[in-house]
Amino acid sequence: MTEERVEDDFEEDYALSGDLVEQVLAATEAQDAAELTALLEPLHPADIADLLEQVDTGERREILKLYGDEFDGEILTEIDESIREEVIEQLPAEVLAEAVRELDSDDVVDLIEDLGEPQQEAILDALDDSDRAAVEQSLTWPEYSAGRLMQREVVTAPEHWTVGEAIDFLRAEDWLPDQFYHVVLVDPFHHPVGYVTLGKILSSRRETALNTITEDSFRTIWARQEEGDVAYAFNQYHLISAPVVDDDDRLVGVITIDDAMNVLDEEHEEDILRLAGVGDESAISDTVPETVRQRLPWLMVNLFTAILASTVIALFEGTIERLVALAVLMPIVASMGGNAGTQTLTVAVRALATKSLTESNVWRVIRREAMVGFTNGAVFAVVMGLVAWFWFGTPALGLVIGAAMVINLFVAALAGIAVPLALERLGADPALASGTFVTTVTDVVGFFAFLGLAGVLLL
Repeated sequence: MTEERVEDDFEEDYALSGDLVEQVLAATEAQDAAELTALLEPLHPADIADLLEQVDTGERREILKLYGDEFDGEILTEIDESIREEVIEQLPAEVLAEAVRELDSDDVVDLIEDLGEPQQEAILDALDDSDRAAVEQSLTWPEYSAGRLMQREVVTAPEHWTVGEAIDFLRAEDWLPDQFYHVVLVDPFHHPVGYVTLGKILSSRRETALNTITEDSFRTIWARQEEGDVAYAFNQYHLISAPVVDDDDRLVGVITIDDAMNVLDEEHEEDILRLAGVGDESAISDTVPETVRQRLPWLMVNLFTAILASTVIALFEGTIERLVALAVLMPIVASMGGNAGTQTLTVAVRALATKSLTESNVWRVIRREAMVGFTNGAVFAVVMGLVAWFWFGTPALGLVIGAAMVINLFVAALAGIAVPLALERLGADPALASGTFVTTVTDVVGFFAFLGLAGVLLL
């Protein structure tokens, strides 16, 4: 199968095609509800959510108007938060009510926790009394905690049951979640003591005691635990699901791997956006004012740091006037330092996020990055020294830029790891402002080292 064929098959099976989007918009413009429904019906809710994110506000409003009666609650859980509230406002009350009744409690909590009060009430009013109570109970836990992440629907069994009793129970109940992976064993005080996979239950004899076939991976999660730590635990210990306990170690819910991995993806996305200084909730569906508001503050910070770097250049104004070659070469020193610092910074932020950079190995990592910075500086010192020598015919100029390159790449490596470590120690997000600080350090040090050495050795 050719690479082109593989890409075509992927777009057909796993992603929205441009042709399909055009057909949907054509049906919308023609106000052909039947054609629109026929086009959207085969799609996964995630694909419909993607489509709603890709079109503009007017087109989205018309699609929802024509497709509203067929709207699936899963679409709301997949759609980007930046337009979720807008979509909810466009849905008729009866359609919204039917859509949210299909969702598990954790999906409803995720859906409403970032909405305004009117939209929250509209969704809560659509739920059955028992479902509403479960959602409201989950909302009492701190934001971004395991209590908000968990679903209340948990399949449990007394720890003394046998496989046969568990199977009979599962067959008799009609309230079971659509998807679950474990049966959680509890003691008389409703404390979770272990869990058994459905595969183990189905492959064991009926008389087998459940507590003899529990999984070694069993561990509980405190409802107040930060959701980032929950995602780390799932990733670190290869968990599929984990019971959640309250302050008295009683079972209150369960977290499944899909929710934990969503948190991990969101945190990685936030880190990338913050490193770029575009806000941690930036999306392509944002309006111009929203995008400007997210990006303007960091551009303002960058402006002030750029002014700081310029003041260093101004200190050596006389030196630059007497040797114009310095103006040609000094951006190279700053640029190389900035790139080297960004490389180290990216690795450091990722290591902090995955908890692989700890107090036990921090000095070893710092030494490694310092040696890498020094080595790279030495390599490019030779390269740029020769380039400057042959370009301007001045061996001393090659020596100056070579020395400045070593100094700046060494400092860039140290700043790339020291800045995020310092921010984390201060309780700030390492990804939030590290890039700005590291770039400032490399610009200031690069200009000062290059122009300062030039002033001493060349004039």
